[in-house]
Amino acid sequence: MNLVVMKFGGTSVEDAAAIGRTAAIVAGRVAQGKSPVVVVSAMAKVTDQLLRAAAAASQSDRTGALAISSHLRARHRDTAAELIRNAQNRAALVSLVDEKFDKLDEILRGLSAILELTPRVSDLIVSFGERVSSRMVTAAFRDRDIDAAHVDARQIIVTDSQFQKAIPQDDMIEQRAPEKLLPLLRAGKTPVMGGFIASNEAGLTTTLGRGGSDFTGALVGGALNAAAIEIWTDVDGIMTSDPRVCPDALRVRVISFEEAAELAYFGAKVLHPATILPAVRKNIPVWVLNSRNPACEGTRIISLAPHCKSPFKSIAVKKKLSIIDVVASRMLMTHGYLSQIFAIFDKHKCPVDMVSTSEVSVSLSVDSNNQLPAIAADLEKLADVKYEGKKALVCMVGEDIRGQNGIAAQVFAAIRHINVRMISQGASEINMSFMIEEDDADEAVRSLHAAFFREPDPTVFDVEARKQLLAPSS
Repeated sequence: MNLVVMKFGGTSVEDAAAIGRTAAIVAGRVAQGKSPVVVVSAMAKVTDQLLRAAAAASQSDRTGALAISSHLRARHRDTAAELIRNAQNRAALVSLVDEKFDKLDEILRGLSAILELTPRVSDLIVSFGERVSSRMVTAAFRDRDIDAAHVDARQIIVTDSQFQKAIPQDDMIEQRAPEKLLPLLRAGKTPVMGGFIASNEAGLTTTLGRGGSDFTGALVGGALNAAAIEIWTDVDGIMTSDPRVCPDALRVRVISFEEAAELAYFGAKVLHPATILPAVRKNIPVWVLNSRNPACEGTRIISLAPHCKSPFKSIAVKKKLSIIDVVASRMLMTHGYLSQIFAIFDKHKCPVDMVSTSEVSVSLSVDSNNQLPAIAADLEKLADVKYEGKKALVCMVGEDIRGQNGIAAQVFAAIRHINVRMISQGASEINMSFMIEEDDADEAVRSLHAAFFREPDPTVFDVEARKQLLAPSS
């Protein structure tokens, strides 16, 4: 069985036209003799609106919450009506949409009465996006002669009870995915399930965190030992930088698991950071593809990428960060001091992106959030503390950066007009990172891209596409 897991993001199911394109792509895979398992996100922007509805209900704005739900109901009903040609099947799908939104409205009314939005209730509310979209996509596939079968992802993706960012229980997923999906695949059916949503062992709805649909696809692919995992989005693949910042950005043809994971963690929005992990464990290639341009070959992510003549593969930026400076001249090198600092971040469940130490201070970069005053208060029991927001981390990823003479000098020469706050390079062979002011981030990326992608390696980058882009119009 040539099994492939195909995950489609919100823009790939955002309306009837997008779902039609998705159906054509899946039908193409079936025609090639492949057995797809399809994972879909909620329609574009729906998760954000569901969160707004939940917040409104918890603040006693029942009318506002139900108005948001009503708008979403109308959007899904209209899309369903446009998708399905058969009148009886269309009526059945619209009725199903109404049934789901009736349940959502009931939850919102209850929330507006108790006025307490717990993480558990939040997960239940936002789960409706994928629960409805997966049903609509299944119906659309059937309408287009794809023998699709809907599967509730919550029966397969089992997590702990850390609502809003639950941790998958790999052993249970490895057991349930084959049990639920292989019989359907052997019968020639195409399973369709929602991404992002899961359940704990008690059956309560959980979620994998924002962007978690990618993670769902990778978990299913790993559990089924798929031949490939395809992440379908609205860009042609992993790019050398954000095309909105660098219009001459190049598509990366092939990249290693390690490099892709670094880019995902440090701000490249094409992939969820956890997507790579299940694929790495089973050595399953991951493809990043464009549902709006399915003819493009996308980016292939594999365990060992071919050698690249260019020093870097891509530049990622992570914004909305803060730098925390901890100064304690008499305690810095004392036994256990650093462990005390990191214990505070662990207590607040706050991940640290970068660390730099000097003789008298420790500087750390973290996501800017409302926990910073509490973290600083705990740190002040150990040392003097100050923190600054509006920082950005620029991450440059490539192979064997540490072994290339003079590479750091070239990087900082390219951005000599920009003040650099922190630098990290020693621990990783594939990543050089530094912190700057957020307002300088786009200029830094443009300068670095101009310096390092003048003569890109055509075996790794899609050079022809850039030539066509930059060619003068006739």
